[in-house]
Amino acid sequence: MLKIKLLNFWIAALATIALLVGAVSCKKNDAASKPDDVDYYTCTMHPSVKSQDPKAKCPICSMDLVPVMKKGVSTASATAAAMPATMSGNEKPGEAKSDDVDYYTCTMHPSVKSHDPKAKCPICGMDLVPVMKKGAAGMTTNTGSLMSDEEKPSEFTVPVERQQQIGVTFATIEKRPFMHTVRAVGMVAYDKERHWDYVARVEGYVQKLFVFSRGELVQKNEPLLTIYSPDLLTTQNEFTDLLQARDEARTNGGKAVLESMERLVESSKQRLRLWNINDGQIAELEKTRKPQETLTLYSPFKGVLQDLLVDQGRRVMVGDHLVDIADLSVVWVWAQFYQDELPMLKRGLPITITTSSYPGEKFNGKISVLDPFINDALRTGRVRIDIENPDFKLQPDMYVNIDLTMNMGEGVAVPVPAVLPTGLHNIIFVDKGEGKLEPRYVELGRQYGDFYDVKSGVKEGERVVTSANFLIDAEAKVQGALKSW
Repeated sequence: MLKIKLLNFWIAALATIALLVGAVSCKKNDAASKPDDVDYYTCTMHPSVKSQDPKAKCPICSMDLVPVMKKGVSTASATAAAMPATMSGNEKPGEAKSDDVDYYTCTMHPSVKSHDPKAKCPICGMDLVPVMKKGAAGMTTNTGSLMSDEEKPSEFTVPVERQQQIGVTFATIEKRPFMHTVRAVGMVAYDKERHWDYVARVEGYVQKLFVFSRGELVQKNEPLLTIYSPDLLTTQNEFTDLLQARDEARTNGGKAVLESMERLVESSKQRLRLWNINDGQIAELEKTRKPQETLTLYSPFKGVLQDLLVDQGRRVMVGDHLVDIADLSVVWVWAQFYQDELPMLKRGLPITITTSSYPGEKFNGKISVLDPFINDALRTGRVRIDIENPDFKLQPDMYVNIDLTMNMGEGVAVPVPAVLPTGLHNIIFVDKGEGKLEPRYVELGRQYGDFYDVKSGVKEGERVVTSANFLIDAEAKVQGALKSW
């Protein structure tokens, strides 16, 4: 029994030694087949995969593995070692290369460089693209940058059945009139040219009020309040005495005396005017020669009482604010427009105003002032619009809506969905028939609703793609028709 156990032990030991020897020999064979300057092989899509077998494939995506060189080995030598033999031994690199091309490279792997225009990327198998020398001539794009002939868009083909599957639609380029509508909001304000603030010009007492609360409608020349002032009464008495002295000078005095009295009378009239006594009141005083104990203030126009700051019996001093009257037959609307809309506005432009207070009713006005100062927080500019308001429907501090429609002329229009903006370029895809499409760079003007005003890049009558642009763009890149964004 013991002998049997010893025999089994030795058999197992010999088998283990044989396996170890075989593994060592395999490693030696693998190491021998791997170049000395290669550290390991990996997958470009899955860098975590590492292998020592140059013929191995990625266990995830089944792509061929690429060599990773040891430290100190240049990329150029690695590329040369990995590059397939696309040239004969007698052919020199760069013989078929254009004079303005520096080298060819892969858009996915910029470390790959070649002088053979027909070479392919040794990593992903894509065609190499040219890198132009500095200062080489090329086409000028709408952004001002130079583009080589190799980077110009070219036609590519997407079968009609494939276009139908991905939902491609088309639109025809045509000339159309551009109507631009601008909408904004504004606030009603009273017209400062039709507003009057009465301020006390004499010291006295408010004897009687004829208006009592804000919002009262007053007619032109309607009395507002009366002020009793001893100083004013004294001045009126002086005026009547001067009138009597002038009359005596006309009868008995000489010419020089009469002229002197006339000057004194006019000076007294001017003093009364400065105390808010109008010419009609002065004429009445000159006719009756009876001084009034009170000064009556009248409304200068038909308007609304905006503010009343005094009460009956209150003493007022020179400079005290008494009453405000606003004529609302014409009002201002201060509207806010964005800075890119301001160049389209001008004085005298007709504007339509609406408000939720009067649904369905429109108020017509025109622009009178363009404020040249921009609000630095909102990036908007103020515009003053004058509105006729005979019924006083628009009231100060009321919010309103502004609708402005302008005829911007006629031009070549392209639908907004047809344009694929990339940041550097604006790209459209032109239908050439039978599944052929051509990418083009276009220069756009202003957008008007659902259309752009096209300055260059497309002509009237051509058909352009208006949907599935990103899928079409992907097809263009795969087929190499669109190399530069």
